[in-house]
Amino acid sequence: MASTCASYIASTTFTCNLHQIKHNPFIPYNLSDPFHLFSSTNLNNPKLFKFPKMTLSNDYVGIGSFNSTRTNYNASTSAKFYKRMDSCLVIPPPKGTKPKAIIKFVGGAFIGAVPEVSYSYLLENLGREGYLIICVPYNVTFDHAQVTRQVFERFHACFDSVLASGLPDAGLSAADIVDLPLYSVGHSNGALIQALVGSYFCEKIPKANVIISYNNRPASEAVPYFEQLGLLVGQMVPVISPVYSMAQSASGDALKVLLDSAGTIIPDYDPETVVSLTKFADQLPSVFGELAQGVSEFKPTPSENLECFKNAYNVKRTLLVKFDLDTIDETDRLEEKLKPRVESFGGKVEKIALTGNHITPCIQEPKWRVGAVYTPADAIAQAVKTLSSNDTKGLCTTIVNWFSRLEE
Repeated sequence: MASTCASYIASTTFTCNLHQIKHNPFIPYNLSDPFHLFSSTNLNNPKLFKFPKMTLSNDYVGIGSFNSTRTNYNASTSAKFYKRMDSCLVIPPPKGTKPKAIIKFVGGAFIGAVPEVSYSYLLENLGREGYLIICVPYNVTFDHAQVTRQVFERFHACFDSVLASGLPDAGLSAADIVDLPLYSVGHSNGALIQALVGSYFCEKIPKANVIISYNNRPASEAVPYFEQLGLLVGQMVPVISPVYSMAQSASGDALKVLLDSAGTIIPDYDPETVVSLTKFADQLPSVFGELAQGVSEFKPTPSENLECFKNAYNVKRTLLVKFDLDTIDETDRLEEKLKPRVESFGGKVEKIALTGNHITPCIQEPKWRVGAVYTPADAIAQAVKTLSSNDTKGLCTTIVNWFSRLEE
């Protein structure tokens, strides 16, 4: 569960002036009132908070330049590439394009709560290929059965709204959408959820599934020392709770400054960015709570899930995608259970191995900013980031080509 999150965080690299951080720490040591660190007086005092310049690989360069928007291929101005509907995100194809099909997308643990951030590059590319995408965000829990039913209900509530009213802003009427085939794509923990949806339900399920980097190891294997972490969190909860409550109660300029202190400035106080960050942060207390209560295993267990797939999986066409450098992938185990089941009712399971690793679907569009003088370091950085994004493009092409074969 947390493997995806840990890998994703590890993939976001920071380069900064360590000397500057050492001598200009971002939280001062000589506060006159240490119990009111985020008071309006302290927050507005530039002498107290000094931020070293940082560069992140995911579009952030320096203080105040976080890019929370993407280029909208439906208009000449920069805007959000998605629309919030109910508890889901809807990504239409380019305006004037009739959709080929509907894709239900579910992301990995933790990052699946904010697909508009963590999967934006992949989702935008799928949208450009003519697909209407409905992303279903969800919060992490150890109860996979519960979250699977939640994802199913959230998707169909949003889907029913789309069918009832169409998407006028995208130039799509309900009649343009009603007869479209329904496919699903899931990554990591989202792959598990998509497979469970296809096993728990017989109706309103996708015509085809793309299951990427399936992973459902026991918690103790997925995250080393998971049980010990539960004991540690139990001791941390009393400390974490007041800080989290303070962040929850902050609003307007106060929240903006809190986020600034983490190096994530919101340009002109972007409400959408706040929604995304809040959704990500809102998962933490419940997970901490489960750990503090001694919960250290998923339910159903991984072996129970595999048995469920063996006996109840109902999706007729499935593409299993694995990456050559993914060290936590369990696609082969899933294939062993799915293939006999699907072939028993005339379906087909296919598998493909691509170049990449577990976080390839989360790679963002490379935007390396070259300095005044183009150096060999710039050339290397651009090449590395381009190679990473090429793996994500290859994944997108694979998905599109496979769906296209189904539509023939």
